[in-house]
Amino acid sequence: MNSSKTGKCPVMHGGNTATEKSVMDWWPNALNFDILHQHDTKTNPLGQKFNYRDELKKLDVKALKKDLHDLMTDSQDWWPADWGHYGGLFIRMSWHAAGTYRISDGRGGGGTGNQRFAPLNSWPDNASLDKARRLLWPIKKKYGNKVSWADLIILAGTIAYENMGLKTYGFAFGREDVWHPEKDIYWGAEKEWLAPSDERYGDVENPETMENPLAAVQMGLIYVNPEGVNGKPDPVKTGAQVRETFKRMAMNDEETVALTAGGHTVGKMHGNGDASILGPDPEAAPLEEQGFGWSNPTRKGKGADAVTSGLEGAWTSEPTKWDNGFFEMLFGHEWESKKSPAGAWQWEPVSIKEEDKPVDVENPSIKHNPAMTDADMAMRMDPIYKEISLKFKDDFDAFSNAFARAWFKLTHRDMGPKSRYFGPDVPKEDLIWQDPIPQGKKDYDVNAVKEKITNSGLSISEMVSTAWDSARTFRGSDFRGGANGARIRLAPQKDWKGNEPDRLSKVLSVLEPIADEFGISIADTIVLAGNVGVEKAIQNAGMNVSVPFSPGRGDATDDMTDAESFEPLEPLADGYRNWLKKEYIVSPEELMLDRTQLMGLTAHEMTVLVGGMRVMGTNYGGTKHGVLTDNEGALTNDFFVNLTDMAYKWKPTRNGLYDICNRNTGDTKWTATRIDLVFGSNSILRAYAEVYAQDDSKEKFVKDFVAAWNKVMNLDRFN
Repeated sequence: MNSSKTGKCPVMHGGNTATEKSVMDWWPNALNFDILHQHDTKTNPLGQKFNYRDELKKLDVKALKKDLHDLMTDSQDWWPADWGHYGGLFIRMSWHAAGTYRISDGRGGGGTGNQRFAPLNSWPDNASLDKARRLLWPIKKKYGNKVSWADLIILAGTIAYENMGLKTYGFAFGREDVWHPEKDIYWGAEKEWLAPSDERYGDVENPETMENPLAAVQMGLIYVNPEGVNGKPDPVKTGAQVRETFKRMAMNDEETVALTAGGHTVGKMHGNGDASILGPDPEAAPLEEQGFGWSNPTRKGKGADAVTSGLEGAWTSEPTKWDNGFFEMLFGHEWESKKSPAGAWQWEPVSIKEEDKPVDVENPSIKHNPAMTDADMAMRMDPIYKEISLKFKDDFDAFSNAFARAWFKLTHRDMGPKSRYFGPDVPKEDLIWQDPIPQGKKDYDVNAVKEKITNSGLSISEMVSTAWDSARTFRGSDFRGGANGARIRLAPQKDWKGNEPDRLSKVLSVLEPIADEFGISIADTIVLAGNVGVEKAIQNAGMNVSVPFSPGRGDATDDMTDAESFEPLEPLADGYRNWLKKEYIVSPEELMLDRTQLMGLTAHEMTVLVGGMRVMGTNYGGTKHGVLTDNEGALTNDFFVNLTDMAYKWKPTRNGLYDICNRNTGDTKWTATRIDLVFGSNSILRAYAEVYAQDDSKEKFVKDFVAAWNKVMNLDRFN
């Protein structure tokens, strides 16, 4: 290697260090395509042929569960179990993995094992969970690829509850691991951990003003601040934040009370020491820590001396037993706010009998006061929560059942429909939050249905737009939405502005009788109509290419649909159909990238779909923006040919619109939006656009469009 006269290191930096500026550092307003390609197969060490479901079929579930039961009481010297039982630690690990889910965009949750990576592995609220995952390592090592980290992390908490006496509702395997941090999840704009919650509220006194899509009240917390709003005890105010946070996780008031109480029926909080002297989090810790963080340089720093949340104490008299102790403790005493040994605000009984106190985690001859968080006290102070809590206090079976079901929902909410569930403990009951869909008819004459649709009088635009609108709601974040179920014909989707209700009603009035005639689902009929439209457009372009079709979609009913939980799926923008519901802070092209990522599409799939949708005339409301062709209704590559043609120049006009003018005469040939022109201005998208504009790419364009279209139509087919 040649030495540098200036003394600079001859090794290239930037790939693994922060010594070189990235493209986004130099041009912070550039489109960031990383979210579309973040889970490239090259990052997966298991290879493209690996099939997790096939591996799960080899898993000895009974043996795995026994090993987890045994682990609960197999205390290790390097991180001893409280009272000889790891249940509380593993429950917290599972809870904090699943609890990051938010219904607004379906992101977060425990479905990918992302707690292993930054930033989650180093959130202040996840202190000591590095120890929980390391305790699980011998079991993961033993069963290898037959169980994912994502499944194991969630299963460990479920087994912990079973081991302590709860009859759980069930468990499903099927979560596949990711192999690096999920860059698409926005956790907040704060630049420091635990910044005041005011930063993510329009008005901190009004929890509904919390910034969307966030659910937690501060950076680095799973839910709310256990000490109170911005660290100031006030159970009523905290209760309001709890309600909004759990609502954004798709939980109602009864589920919220059950989860709060059930989570704090077992285990304890740790704050018996000085939190300020803890070492750095796992991501910042030195090499010799080998992935551990928050080292405690004083005393032994574990067991009775552990510091995690900063609050100190158990909630109940018997913290390793599933019982009604939380409610009995909460309502059996008067409480006052005090400081923990670590200096955190918590609530302790004004007076309590010695025999009602929990014992020390290491020395059973020592007893301590129980403790409650500000959120726990909200279960007594908030009028609605109090009524539910008293009901549970007087009916332990009702509480246990409500918690078991809420725990199952918490830990499975981001898995999507039951068709993705696997294993012997999958509950038979269909739950409305699973968006159940009956199996549709598979064996029928598809060509006969297509012929009927072809002769129905519907236009290419009407058929393609309706099929697209039905499918585009799919979210790969939590596997909700999509064309299966035909929920586009039900509330609330039938009334969404982005679905053009009048046009939708017209199309459905034509397609529903056809579905009835052949005894097939409306869902299949809508997709088939879209395929017919695409095939017509291909024929209009002088080619003959069939669009693949897989029958068997079913039709959901109103009774199968939780209309309220579908509201967050409403599209507020659709770059593919050149539509914005209103102006937003983020640009239309950024909104298009977000939608593209949720649908699991790549940048080149996005490119070919937009170009094809434009020339088929599928713009919202029939606008002509971006329809860069004189042959609308034909699936040609004209959008890219004319976008890249230097015979034209581009002139901004008003409200994000542009004229595309003849360079010589100045006459306006077409109009366009930002979404259209970004495919010519962004260097990455232009590279894709140029491929499809080439003279030898007409056939490639059609084939690539059909492949991407077929992918979108089948995003929600898991069986």
